[in-house]
Amino acid sequence: MAKIKITAAAVSAVMDGARPNRTTFYFDDDLSGFGFYRTAGGTGTFFAEFRPVSGGGKKRLKLGRVGTLKASEAREAARKTIANAALGKDLVKERSDERASGTVKQLVADYIDGKEMKESTRAFYKITLAKHIEPQIGTTKSVALTRIDVQRAHSAMSKQAKYSANRAMALLSAAYVWGAKRGYVAEGMNPAAKIDRNKEEARERFLVADEMARLGDALREAETIGIPHKSSESKHAPKEKNRTIYGPHVTGAIRLLMLTGCRLREILNLRWSEYDEKRGLLLLPDSKTGRKTVVLSAAAQAVLDALPRVGKFVIAGHSAATEDEAPRADLKKPWAAIAGRAGLADVHLHDLRHTFASVGAGDGMSLPIIGKLLGHSDAGTTQRYAHLHVDPVRAAADAIAGKIADAIGGK
Repeated sequence: MAKIKITAAAVSAVMDGARPNRTTFYFDDDLSGFGFYRTAGGTGTFFAEFRPVSGGGKKRLKLGRVGTLKASEAREAARKTIANAALGKDLVKERSDERASGTVKQLVADYIDGKEMKESTRAFYKITLAKHIEPQIGTTKSVALTRIDVQRAHSAMSKQAKYSANRAMALLSAAYVWGAKRGYVAEGMNPAAKIDRNKEEARERFLVADEMARLGDALREAETIGIPHKSSESKHAPKEKNRTIYGPHVTGAIRLLMLTGCRLREILNLRWSEYDEKRGLLLLPDSKTGRKTVVLSAAAQAVLDALPRVGKFVIAGHSAATEDEAPRADLKKPWAAIAGRAGLADVHLHDLRHTFASVGAGDGMSLPIIGKLLGHSDAGTTQRYAHLHVDPVRAAADAIAGKIADAIGGK
């Protein structure tokens, strides 16, 4: 062990000299506890030594490699480390705890698996984690994540999808609140709590009569002669004379979305066992707002009764009638083709739900009835249709769906 004034010149002289036979330590003759060592292999490392206020032996914290860290930078880092130790802050333990802690990905995944929630919500959270959170900050230690890290991640996510970036922040914030209660992160730590999020505006796109008629034409074309296809369209759909033919389950799903006002997953996850044919009801065990009963119109029942029963799901997917049968994942590609053919490329599948509500509101039906048909748990959600302005619920459903059925040809 040697004492020297640790400066850039002094460190260079040591590092340029002959390699020692064993690790040699050099301590600063001014700042007690600050030093560096050179190994027999020639590697130099700055460090700080201190004795915790709580007692015990000395602890040594590596500050950085010689050559990577300047001598002046190492001196300042050592000064802070030793000063923190005098105040009772053990940086060696903190660094050890940080290394032992899980990553942001692990924290969010644990929250998704450990928190009681609807399975549809759990599935959505897993997608949000995989697509948005994990690529940006997934490998960061959860206890080391800072607000600036999260804000930068949100900005990067926003370049791809503004609303999804906001959903990712909500998930991350909830995971930290959950993790703090369980000791996974420090109490009160939530780097996602006050992030500036993207402004969101409620989408109010819905189809008018002429657009519904064009969509009806496109649906009939899709299931008969097919729609002129592009190379990007589904490889699973049959091609005939440069056209893509979509089977009755695809077109039937779209018609059901229009005629019931249901959400996409409510239709794609619908099982035949949940269809009460005699009473004209769908008995959904797990919608977005919990258990839900959908009152069916005559037009909607006609669509259901015409569908081939293949497997347990009403909208048969590629795994229908197999041991590992699963509901159809989505309708993105067929909808893009059919909507594009109808000249409705700006219309989203969820806009069909808005259309169902807007037709009812436009015909003067009460907002409570429309809310009941849509399965809204909050009356305020239905209020968005008030500006468009039967009591039995079935009469309202028949009136709305009948008008849509007339426009699209009423299959």
